[in-house]
Amino acid sequence: MEEVLTQKEQIIHDIENTPIILFMKGTKDRPMCGFSARVVSILNNHSVVYQDVNILENPEIRTNLSAHSNWPTIPQLFVKGELIGGCDIVMEMEEKGELGEVLQSAGT
Repeated sequence: MEEVLTQKEQIIHDIENTPIILFMKGTKDRPMCGFSARVVSILNNHSVVYQDVNILENPEIRTNLSAHSNWPTIPQLFVKGELIGGCDIVMEMEEKGELGEVLQSAGT
């Protein structure tokens, strides 16, 4: 019998077992806010495979995610289980040329 995970356990499981995961408003095909759209655009420019999680589908996702990450805003990008940050940090890392190396380390 398969174990049923709580939502917080599922979030942690997904973060730990997905090389690159983006918690965002909307989906990578239809971002629902400008910040999420910017991060999607940057990730797409790197041609990496990543999972998107639409936090708008269930408001508890945002609550449980922020409790886990101690990060209040959305989007939140995780690479190899580590929080990279939100839109501002992703944009800053991209400008400095650091994001590509982090994404490559995920092996996607």
